[in-house]
Amino acid sequence: MGTRVLVATRKGLFTLAKSEGGNWDVETIDFLADNVSMVLYDRRDGSLYAALDHGHFGAKLHRCTEARRDWQEIIAPAYPPKPDDCDDMDMWGKPLPWSLIRIWALETGGSQEPGVLWCGTIPGGLFRSSDHGASWELMRGLWDHPMRPKWMGGGADLPGLHSIAVDPRNSKIIRAGVSTGGMWQTNDGGENWELRGKGLRALYVPPELAYDPIAQDVHHLVQCREAPDTLWIQHHNGIFKSEDGGLTWAEITENPVSTFGFAVAVHPAEPNTAWFIPGISDQKRIPVDGRFVVTRTRDGGKTFDVLSRGLPQGQAWDLVYRHGFEIDTTGNCLAMGSTTGNVWISENQGDQWIEAASHLPPVYCVRFIEG
Repeated sequence: MGTRVLVATRKGLFTLAKSEGGNWDVETIDFLADNVSMVLYDRRDGSLYAALDHGHFGAKLHRCTEARRDWQEIIAPAYPPKPDDCDDMDMWGKPLPWSLIRIWALETGGSQEPGVLWCGTIPGGLFRSSDHGASWELMRGLWDHPMRPKWMGGGADLPGLHSIAVDPRNSKIIRAGVSTGGMWQTNDGGENWELRGKGLRALYVPPELAYDPIAQDVHHLVQCREAPDTLWIQHHNGIFKSEDGGLTWAEITENPVSTFGFAVAVHPAEPNTAWFIPGISDQKRIPVDGRFVVTRTRDGGKTFDVLSRGLPQGQAWDLVYRHGFEIDTTGNCLAMGSTTGNVWISENQGDQWIEAASHLPPVYCVRFIEG
């Protein structure tokens, strides 16, 4: 089970630890009052990474050893200069910037590549580091792809690359989710990219474009660790599952609460077991009937359990962002943090939840530190 939980928020990075008595408390606070957009724990060497969004002063990246918390600023990903003759416009005719706006995803490379990190950003760039973040390389095969100008913002004005899944069998296979720009895959470490997503369906475009892979707003993409060809997507208007590495997708319609949401987690060893945090709809991004619940399927989406024990069941308006939901490596412990600053933890796959923290700033990301 995860013994500590990192909670990245609008005003600081909080670490929750479980006491001998079984209660969860705030153990440390880093970057208090700063906007921490993303946090990552690297199990390979015990490093922590924190991305900060300083607004006018830009996005910054910091690294430390988990044991010492000796934070040091490191270089943040940087876009190359935009060529003078480059007419880079989005589908609305607005110029697309070649500059880092926000770090929206951080993931480690595979065990075959120690030191490799992946970073997804707004405005839609994917960066790779081979030296623990000391330097970064923009994946030009994706950035220069002729279909990138068709990407759109989803919640933000600019497109963002928010989901990165590195195949544990072969770290050169990377899958990425874009808002709104579909699901992409590379088989050669980032040089060449393929748009996937047959079967994904978008309700917010003209009917003739509903199944166009480039039109899909992938809210979050996850893969099963032990069966990485099984992928789950919490989509803007539904839940989808793939069993062939994202080539084809089946829509899951049986969720008894709602198929709208941002967060999804999949069991690391049971590909048919996944969890979702439903909301009403795009227009009403709040829990249905003010009841905050988690839904869980154990049979690949045929049926769902509605998990509510320990969660507020009236006048609850919590929204969980895509990175605000995490499962540990055992598949037993789940943590989630909401925009209202509440954090809940379950140690039995969601059957029972406890409130680990409340009154925190809005939560952007939660991560387990296990050991």
